[in-house]
Amino acid sequence: MAASLVRRDKKSTAAHLKADLNWTDNSSGVRQLQELLDSVLNPEKPAADTEALDWCKCLIAGGEGFEEFCKTVRSYDNATLCGLVWTANFVAYRCRTCGISPCMSLCAECFNNGDHTGHDFNMFRSQAGGACDCGDSNVMRETGFCNRHRLRTGENVPSVPRDLLLMSEMVLPRFIICIIQYLRDGYTEPDTSTERDLQKVLQQLEPQISFLEELTKMGGAMRTVLTKILTNQQIFKDLSVGQEENVYAKNNYEKYLSALKNSGLVSVEEKAQSGAAEPTRGAEAGAGAGALGLLGAEAPASPDESNKEEDQDGGQSVGQRKRVKLSSTAKDPSIMDSLKHKCFLEELLFWTIKYEFPQKMVTFLLNMLPDQDYKITFTKTFVQHYAFIMKTLMKSQESDTMSNRIVHISVQLFSNEELARHVTEECQLLDIMVTVLLYMMESCLIKSELQDEENSRHVVVNCSEPLLKNNTYWPLVSDFINILSHQSVAKKFLEDHSLLMLWMSFVSFFQGMNLNKRELSEHVEFESQTYYAAFAAELEACAQPMWGLLTHCKVKETQEYTKTVVRYCLETLQIWFDAIGFVDEPAPNQVTFHLPLHRYYAMFLSKAVKCQGLDLDSLLPHQEMLMKIMVHPLQIQASLSEIHSNMWVRNGLQIKGQAMTYVQSHFCNSMIDPDIFLLQVCASRLDPDYFISSVFERFKVVDLLTMASVHQNAVLDGEQERPMLEGALTFLVILSSLRIHLGMADDEILRAEMVSQLCMNDRTHSSLLDLIPENPNPKSGIVPGSCSFEEMLSAVADFKAPVFEPGGSMQQGMYTPKEEVWEKEFDPIMVVLRTVYRRDVQSAMDRYSAFLKQSGMHTTGNPWPPYKERTPLHPCYKGLDRLLHCKTLHIVIFTLLYKIWLDHSNMSEHVLCMVLYLIELGLDNQVQEDKEDEEPCIEEHCHDSWFPGTNLLSNLHHVINYVRVRVPETAPEVKREKDPPPSTSAEASNFGQNSRRLTGNWRENVREAQVFSLVAERRRKFQEIINRSSTEASQVVRPKSSSTRWVPPGTPPQLVTEILEIRESMLSLLIKLHQKLSAKQNSLSATWLEDMETNSHAHGDGITAIERILTKAATRSRQSKRSIQEICGKVSPPVAPKKNSPTDKKTMDKDERRQRARERQQKLLAEFASRQKSFMETAMDVESPDAEAAMDLGASEVMESEVLYDCVICGQSGPSTEDRPTGLVVLLQASSVLGHRCKSDETKKLPTTDDEHIYPADTCGAAHDVRLALMQRFFKDSSCLQSVSIGWEGGVYVQTCGHTLHIDCHKSYMVSLRNDQMLQGFSVDKGEFTCPLCRQFANSVLPCRPGRSTEVVSWHMPTNKKTAVLVKEVEDLQEQLGLFPTESNLSKEMESVIKDIKNTTQRKYMDYGKNPGSPDNDFLFMYSVARTNLELELVHRGGNLCSGGASAAAKRSCLNQLFHVLAMHMRLYSIDSAYNPWTRLTQVAQRRDDCLDDERPEVPMLFRDCPSLLIIFVLTMPQPLRKEHFICLVRMLYNLQYTQALASLSAKFSPEERQAWSTSGALKKNAFDAEKSYDALLSHVIGELSKVKTVYDVNTEVPSMLSSSVWSPHSIEYSLQQFCLPYLRLSCLLQHHLYGDKLSGCPEVEEFSGLAGCLGLLAPALQPSNPIYSASCLDWTVNAFDLMTQWCSEVTGLSDTQAKKSITLLVQDPRWASPHLLHLPDHYNIIFQYYHKKACTACKKVPKDPALCLVCGTFVCLKGLCCKQQGICECVLHSQHCGAATGIFLLINASVIIIIRGHRFCLWGSVYLDAHGEEDRDLRRGKPLFLCVERYRVLQQQWVSHTFDHINKRWGPHYNGL
Repeated sequence: MAASLVRRDKKSTAAHLKADLNWTDNSSGVRQLQELLDSVLNPEKPAADTEALDWCKCLIAGGEGFEEFCKTVRSYDNATLCGLVWTANFVAYRCRTCGISPCMSLCAECFNNGDHTGHDFNMFRSQAGGACDCGDSNVMRETGFCNRHRLRTGENVPSVPRDLLLMSEMVLPRFIICIIQYLRDGYTEPDTSTERDLQKVLQQLEPQISFLEELTKMGGAMRTVLTKILTNQQIFKDLSVGQEENVYAKNNYEKYLSALKNSGLVSVEEKAQSGAAEPTRGAEAGAGAGALGLLGAEAPASPDESNKEEDQDGGQSVGQRKRVKLSSTAKDPSIMDSLKHKCFLEELLFWTIKYEFPQKMVTFLLNMLPDQDYKITFTKTFVQHYAFIMKTLMKSQESDTMSNRIVHISVQLFSNEELARHVTEECQLLDIMVTVLLYMMESCLIKSELQDEENSRHVVVNCSEPLLKNNTYWPLVSDFINILSHQSVAKKFLEDHSLLMLWMSFVSFFQGMNLNKRELSEHVEFESQTYYAAFAAELEACAQPMWGLLTHCKVKETQEYTKTVVRYCLETLQIWFDAIGFVDEPAPNQVTFHLPLHRYYAMFLSKAVKCQGLDLDSLLPHQEMLMKIMVHPLQIQASLSEIHSNMWVRNGLQIKGQAMTYVQSHFCNSMIDPDIFLLQVCASRLDPDYFISSVFERFKVVDLLTMASVHQNAVLDGEQERPMLEGALTFLVILSSLRIHLGMADDEILRAEMVSQLCMNDRTHSSLLDLIPENPNPKSGIVPGSCSFEEMLSAVADFKAPVFEPGGSMQQGMYTPKEEVWEKEFDPIMVVLRTVYRRDVQSAMDRYSAFLKQSGMHTTGNPWPPYKERTPLHPCYKGLDRLLHCKTLHIVIFTLLYKIWLDHSNMSEHVLCMVLYLIELGLDNQVQEDKEDEEPCIEEHCHDSWFPGTNLLSNLHHVINYVRVRVPETAPEVKREKDPPPSTSAEASNFGQNSRRLTGNWRENVREAQVFSLVAERRRKFQEIINRSSTEASQVVRPKSSSTRWVPPGTPPQLVTEILEIRESMLSLLIKLHQKLSAKQNSLSATWLEDMETNSHAHGDGITAIERILTKAATRSRQSKRSIQEICGKVSPPVAPKKNSPTDKKTMDKDERRQRARERQQKLLAEFASRQKSFMETAMDVESPDAEAAMDLGASEVMESEVLYDCVICGQSGPSTEDRPTGLVVLLQASSVLGHRCKSDETKKLPTTDDEHIYPADTCGAAHDVRLALMQRFFKDSSCLQSVSIGWEGGVYVQTCGHTLHIDCHKSYMVSLRNDQMLQGFSVDKGEFTCPLCRQFANSVLPCRPGRSTEVVSWHMPTNKKTAVLVKEVEDLQEQLGLFPTESNLSKEMESVIKDIKNTTQRKYMDYGKNPGSPDNDFLFMYSVARTNLELELVHRGGNLCSGGASAAAKRSCLNQLFHVLAMHMRLYSIDSAYNPWTRLTQVAQRRDDCLDDERPEVPMLFRDCPSLLIIFVLTMPQPLRKEHFICLVRMLYNLQYTQALASLSAKFSPEERQAWSTSGALKKNAFDAEKSYDALLSHVIGELSKVKTVYDVNTEVPSMLSSSVWSPHSIEYSLQQFCLPYLRLSCLLQHHLYGDKLSGCPEVEEFSGLAGCLGLLAPALQPSNPIYSASCLDWTVNAFDLMTQWCSEVTGLSDTQAKKSITLLVQDPRWASPHLLHLPDHYNIIFQYYHKKACTACKKVPKDPALCLVCGTFVCLKGLCCKQQGICECVLHSQHCGAATGIFLLINASVIIIIRGHRFCLWGSVYLDAHGEEDRDLRRGKPLFLCVERYRVLQQQWVSHTFDHINKRWGPHYNGL
């Protein structure tokens, strides 16, 4: 039965079966169908067989065509979502204004059909793929839906007729099981040899899966059917287990079960069968592999295998540390290892994972998502397979691709809060995720070596494992972050304590990872780059989930959550301290930048106080714990300073990289900010003396803090002491002044961040967005505060629009700080905190001082960083101020002030600056003194005798008399004991006047003297705390590191105790420092306090700072005021005035010397700058007005006997001679700019729709090609080649920078370049070089002709010969034979330059003759080079000569030299006198009968191009040509040009008009001036040409629109002038270059008369009179009418066929508009949307990198191998074809323009900028872009002026690969 059905026609069978099934009793139909399917869908057939697929299509369609069926089903589409699925690289949109979830995205169609004007949106290239969310109100706001999905068109669709999808419901289950059976069958475990057979199986299944995908695209109705099938458990049961009798199906099922098993998964039934599963699991766990032994293939199966594995690990290399296996912390092992498939969907997903997420399957599964039932089931299935996905991912070879596919799916499921909550509740999504993450990280743990290496029990992740290095964990972490962004889910997480505990143990794996150990002996061999992995892991796996949780802890109601998290943080920290064996001292020379537990703790504390109103103390642990918590963050701060002091230099560059990453903008708010906040919390709660001394000890500068002038430091080298001291003080300043977490509002933080970034440098909008640390939620326009980024930006900065520098360097739009920001808000402390590079701090200070100078606030010397008032502290953190009011700090400040005053070594201005900053902070932040808190045991504190109390104000004026110091025996202080009285002691002066000799009451002094040892002090304090808190702790035997520190290694001099007499207070030291800085004895008079005005203090240098502090002290305390007046009042004793003390003199001299040196340097620099400027003006200025006159060598030096040239290589000056010629540095390049000119001024538009096109036929190049080809059809070839010019396309343009060099010098220069391999910008082998003086790009040298300029004079002088005489002389000159030049160096060089010129362009642009390589061809090419250069100069001058000689565009010209070289070459060809056009120009010939009929005629004179003839004459006549002869040539050719104008004009008339003009003109023929009256001549021409019918008849087809305008005498005159103008311009320019005549400017209206006068065609007297007539310039030597008749007869004498075609040659128009690039649309999106999906015309594929030629609009594949020809890619090919090797391409996907010039290319930049004036290269930001007209103008200007090579600096070779 089935067999017979199979043989029948598919369509009719399908129809027949469908009818059967529609009956009420359809059992027979069902049976028949099943049998048919059994035979058709037999999985034993090969999958590639498409027969089955065709059957399915027919059956489903039930007899209709499949296409019609699709249409019908689509009409019932009830979907309200778009759901379009895309894969990587698809262009989509994201609108932050409309999005609820940050992952929201829209397809281009929905985006363009929605209204997003004014929204914050961007376009992006999808990395992992995605789906369109339009219509899904869970993910985006409804206002953003497009028209189609806003109206919910799906809801009112009629219900589906039952029979439509009946067949589908029957057929599809069988089809799907068939696919599944193929998948089961094809799968082999990857560890066997057939590793990649999977791809083959997938390729065979391609058509089937594509078919499923097609079905999903039919819309909602079909999706419903599919969902039913995929999720129905009964169907699955019936079909999948396999019927008993079917052996194949059985085997199939066995394969499936074994695949499950091999995945480390057990199907649930099996578990039940194996008896009680629990005990076995326990037993296996007991076997020592840990509970995870069950899971996955990682765990070894037997003990010997496990040993092997360990051995391998151990044996790999000594440096490799062993992996650690943990016993599992997982809550529920079943998460990891059981799977049960109940429906098709589950098994399909299983195989999708097994086959590593094939793209087609992923797309099919996602296409189904718009169906809600499916969505829920699928999400649950996905969660159920989550652990399995992770295992597959870890084993995968292609983990990158797989990661992207996983996220492609998961982001669609988890972005929806409803769904995420549902799955969290039903499927324990959170438990699964955390367990899976833990499991994943457990696979790469190693023992931590932090602190106590031997006994450490802590394990950390190993950052060199591929899992971390390749970011394999990324998809799981990203899902976790995604679901935590939903409030309901996050709350569940925070409420579940066991989960939190698990999460904390996960975080602790990262605590202390990537430990750095300082290399002390030699440089580390191998610099590991693992730190990238470590920072990325902490940011992604720890910090981002933390930020996610913090967003939900914003209000009072969430207090409990915070308390819980804080509690667990502390518990985990305590476990960590125990595990690493930490007591109270960190191990030396170790640092890890990764303390995520500390940072969790810090951030939750901050949130608790800031947003939830919790009391800080309730969240803090006991003092001892705080002390421990403080240690590691402090260690990092000290290490930062060590790294910058080059103490870690042996660890290589990577350690610097870590220090920079730690503070970098993407990391700082998850790293350094929480660390500093935590330290601030510790400082506010711990004993301040303890804290301060810890800081100095950590920074290793304790030994430096002694009053003695000499000290020993056991831990630092001399040169490291100063930077470390600066680091310690700067850290204290930051600690006590930073307010980011201590009370600043979000807006204030944003403002401070923005100001600090802008102060370092002007910033573009995007870089600013990037540099401001983000809050957890990705940066939307709104930052969590009330104020948006944009508002804040406009408040603090001014926008500088993008400007152009003449060098052509592209500027971006920049923001620069407003003046008041510099004045009031510049905060150097914030800048120091946020700089990645130290140079940025300097840059900020330089910009600050520039501002002060400019505004006149501070003009002398270098200003100091300004002091900035701070926002008040939050009450919880008030304790932080106690730091500034503790005796230890005051002792340090006193000591440092003293040392700076005495110029001890290693003190610096920066140290003083920070010390003063600390004093000022102390004065500004007073502590309320609580009397009862004072400890009663004051007497015991050994240092209390330094200062009476802790208040800075009262301690300032406390005088300290004696200090006891420990110094080496060799120190200067020691010798003093044994010396005679101090008056003769040389050392005494060291200590100023008041360190008097200690005498008599020595004992008493000793009792009074202060001893100060920070370390001893700290020890005692710590011991006290320990004793108080727990007696057990004190029994811990501590390593006595402190005692050993005081015995320096080696045998240094013994330390002895000395007592110094000081008698100073901090105030007196400040005043003395003021004197020292201002270098005046009594810089402060006794009354200065009264005279001070208080406000002048904000900006200035150290003197201002000291004055500000003294003023503050005086205003806040009367006692201080008295002391200050007293100290100032004391006039220094006259005995030994301070000025004379030798050290002082030294410093004075030093300063003065420095000052003088600085002034000298300034002077030198200024001089250098002015020299450079003058050089630039003379040598480089591209557009200097005087360049014209100066450069025309020969014109400017008329008086000297010989032209002298300077050689820029050897520097000698001399004439150019035959033996040693001099040459001009030139760049030869082929150019098609002229060829791209059009007739109309309207620029062509770039097509952006299918209806727009560009036709190249109307360009100058095309027109000239057609003209020449037409001539060559009818006329003699040699004559054709002299009647036109070529070089409109591919002509050679010669330009120079104007510098000259000896040609032999140049050759040796080239040799030296060849040996220097470093210069890769150009190719020396191709003769390229840069001018040795101005570095302009060049590739040849043009020899200068040796010449006496005296000749110039003789050939300038006019003689009053008659025209007729001159004509004869010209003829004689032409008869002279060209002399072959004598062989000399000069002639050789000229030959070689000609060769260069020929090699510059391609062959096809040179060979236009019938027989290539003939002399005629060469001749044509040579004179065309001259023509090209003249024409281009005209274009550069704006297309006319109205602006005269001082045109900005006319660059230095080398035309004079070029003409000479060309002339020498062309004199070799003499023109055959029989054919010499001169005779036909000037004589009426006797009719010579063409003897040879078969020979083609010469080109008629009326068809010839006058400018070409002029150039030919000039170049072929003997040089130098006298000016009068030149003028004669111009006149004779003007007659011809004028006649051509008349003929061309007459052809445009209508026959009636022609008749009328002919008769009216005939009357004037006999008038005396008939030869100079246009109407007579016009009538004559019409008459002559009318003799043959063909001439005017041909033209009747010419569109009659021309004839509609009536020709008045005025319009005729205008049109004649326009016709002759191009010829006159060219002649005038030629005259200017040959004879150095000035070009006089004139208004455009008078251009004709101006030029005619200049060329001597008009008598000067005529010029000022009424408007002149073009005819009056004519100058006939023979009868005009006869000559014209002769010229016309050449045309009328042609045979009919020739005449018909060639007559179009008469109607020519020599006028061309200036060249333009295409006109581009204002919005880049218009170009992008049309072209990025457009298929290439050549290969019919959508190119990966599409590009557009901006000259002609051609669409090409950049780098596309598809369009490669002979190894050359399409862009390079096109650049040769369209621009003679110059191409300008817009890269569609990158918005940038690349320039191809010959064998090099460069990135030019972009002409499209965003609203902030920035480029968006590669469209990374995807903001809307707008055309920047100025930039486009610059691009066009560089194209027209051929200056790409000079202006763009970064060129590289393209090797034909673009």
